[in-house]
Amino acid sequence: MDYSKLKVPNHVAIIVDGNGRWATEKGMSRSDGHNEGFLNLKKLSAYIFSRDIKYLSAYLFSTENFKRSKQEVSFLMNLLVGKLEEILDFCHKEKIKTVFSGREENLSDKVIKTMRKIEEETKNYKNKVFNICFNYGGHAEIIDATKKIVKDVQDGNLDVDKLNEEVFSKYLYQDLPQVDLLIRTSGEQRLSNFMLWQNSYAEFYFPKTYFPDFNENEFDKAILEYTKRDRRFGGIHYEDKNN
Repeated sequence: MDYSKLKVPNHVAIIVDGNGRWATEKGMSRSDGHNEGFLNLKKLSAYIFSRDIKYLSAYLFSTENFKRSKQEVSFLMNLLVGKLEEILDFCHKEKIKTVFSGREENLSDKVIKTMRKIEEETKNYKNKVFNICFNYGGHAEIIDATKKIVKDVQDGNLDVDKLNEEVFSKYLYQDLPQVDLLIRTSGEQRLSNFMLWQNSYAEFYFPKTYFPDFNENEFDKAILEYTKRDRRFGGIHYEDKNN
């Protein structure tokens, strides 16, 4: 596909959904589905960044996911730790800066150490940023940002009269641009508490494809649909800065 003729979003966010259902329909375990989802995410993210998209956020595990079975939660935690070297090799090969968004609460020391190691070893890459949302919730992010703001105001580090949207954004888990295109795979049509602040003016795309099957061709369809959209902010026409 000739991307030079398309609108290319600066920041794409993906709600990774349908791994378990994909596996169940194939007579496999849900854990097999999550593993396939991880493999696809690595391949798909490389393709997305090759299309001159600078920021990618992926919703892998929400704060609400702890309500799932202990077996499934344990597998997801171990999957992240077990794929450390693979993730690092991938990030170094593609020169991708990787950050994690979410709370450390309920995460093991091993998982936290793994995330911080990836962040430290990729922090000097500048042109591509992969934001992995793990133990993440949009409500929690806004609450945590508010707490940090209150503390800075009390400590004299922030004049409350100078608090605006730009300043508030810097108190979120990561200081990233607003999302341009939000994709949720599997056919579900809801945000599920994902990047509520950042998705305020994003274009939404809801393919019915389960995530393990959401390949490069499926992503191209999303960009084609995004190109057709007439983006507006509060009724004001928005010209894509990248075009």
